[in-house]
Amino acid sequence: MPQRMDPSLMRRRLRIELRKAREKAELTQRDAAEALEWSLSKIIRIEAGTVSLSVTDLRALLQEYGVTDSQLVAELEEAARGSKGQSWWTDFSDVLTPSFTQYLGYESAASSVRTYHPIIFPGFLQTEDYAEALLAPLASPERARRVVELRSARQERLFEGDNSPEMTFVVDEAALRRRIGEPAVMRHQLQHIKTIMELPAVTLQVLPFGAGAHYSTLGSFVLLGFKDDDDLLWVDGAGQLAIRDDHELIARYQECFATLTDIALGDDAAVALIDEAARDFVTS
Repeated sequence: MPQRMDPSLMRRRLRIELRKAREKAELTQRDAAEALEWSLSKIIRIEAGTVSLSVTDLRALLQEYGVTDSQLVAELEEAARGSKGQSWWTDFSDVLTPSFTQYLGYESAASSVRTYHPIIFPGFLQTEDYAEALLAPLASPERARRVVELRSARQERLFEGDNSPEMTFVVDEAALRRRIGEPAVMRHQLQHIKTIMELPAVTLQVLPFGAGAHYSTLGSFVLLGFKDDDDLLWVDGAGQLAIRDDHELIARYQECFATLTDIALGDDAAVALIDEAARDFVTS
């Protein structure tokens, strides 16, 4: 379904292009701030993509950086105009942490999503009734409903959007076997992931118990890939961290995910294990 370009994506385009232009001009952030008589924090926030940017300020930056390509200037001016306003997730600010809000901005721009969870189905794949049962011991019914609505909105944008990223999910066998909610909830959840497997942008594999110990038995993670930027690592088990600059750590998780996809089951073998698990959840 058609989606308007989110302001966070416009800010991201500006962040990347302005950082590239500044580095090409061989200026530090402090150099740029002093030349324009701005605060250093203003330059930092612009390059972090956390603030909108007026066309007037954009033109001042581009002039300072020596950017004269008329097409690029026009595109960035349009991005500056579109950088204002609220992102789609603003309606869920009551259940969002600052770190997860920042992460959603990156998720909206990702060209690929790779994720693994060692215990449960990741939020990307959860049905509403599974998510509600999972959250029941942790939150009030009202808050749980809001979180479920947020997850549904994320899924809609990822799976039904015009520019869906390439998505690779490794589902642990523990998630297939662990009862969350009533048996009917699990049967619905297991059928749901079989449906997800049929989507053209999705690869879904199942990591069987027989795979043994591996690096990521310690926690869940998401790797976001971009066509114009480095990967981002999101680690839930470390207090919700979005990691961009620790390239060595990101490389370890990239290697870990490659290993997971090598040892996990796919296609018919994955479906067979899902069906076997579903038979254990007999409705009364």
